[in-house]
Amino acid sequence: MNLIEVISVTNPNMIVDAWNVFIKYKSLLLIGVRNTLIVALIGTLVGLLIGLVIGAIRAVTQNKEASDSAFIRIIKKIGYLITSIYVSIIRGTPMMVQAMFLFYALKPILNWNPISAACVIISINTGAYMAEIIRSGIQSVDRGQSEAARSIGMTSIQTMRYVILPQAIKNAFPSIGNEFIVNIKDSSVLSVIGFSELFWQAKSIAGSTFSTSEPFLVVAVMYFILTYATAMLLNYFEGRINHTKSSFPASQTVEDSTY
Repeated sequence: MNLIEVISVTNPNMIVDAWNVFIKYKSLLLIGVRNTLIVALIGTLVGLLIGLVIGAIRAVTQNKEASDSAFIRIIKKIGYLITSIYVSIIRGTPMMVQAMFLFYALKPILNWNPISAACVIISINTGAYMAEIIRSGIQSVDRGQSEAARSIGMTSIQTMRYVILPQAIKNAFPSIGNEFIVNIKDSSVLSVIGFSELFWQAKSIAGSTFSTSEPFLVVAVMYFILTYATAMLLNYFEGRINHTKSSFPASQTVEDSTY
């Protein structure tokens, strides 16, 4: 028995009532969809930038080069310690708790509104997960790529920027896309700070209609449509990326990609 059959047995009019709720409150729900997509997209993009920096630092600091001086080794340990604390704290606490703490702790200083706070909070949260995704992507790149880049005179920063990171991002693209889908769903917890995303709109509609099932049934369907459509779009781009990668000759070297 599927969900529709269960609903039909328990409440035969629920689907009709849910459709009426959607028609009546369509403008509010679409505002919720817009805000959900905006904060999820900003959080994913900014989180990716944070993840690139943190992931690169964590990957570099884990590489112990024999030529490193004592000062460089200390800097690497400090960098690894700071980034490890950031990743551990963010990944080890719920985003709802982070949202409540950061919003109210920084509100007297920043005087920010729920929209700007939501973008910052979801970006910080996503950055910790992206850091581990990027670090894994960097480690998946063959070490010979770095050695070849060094042999033609590229610095460590140039090697990371032009050789390692582009390949790491391609390798990690499925996980990066999955974070965007997760952010679409997890943005619902930001309703605790008054951010008017899709879940917040459903609560408002439920309070107005004194009915809970129908508004949240509508929102559940809308979340499913958003995530399913996003997954299909990401699968398309992943296929294009894989096709592009497979079109390069197997014998291509790092020298070919730097000129």
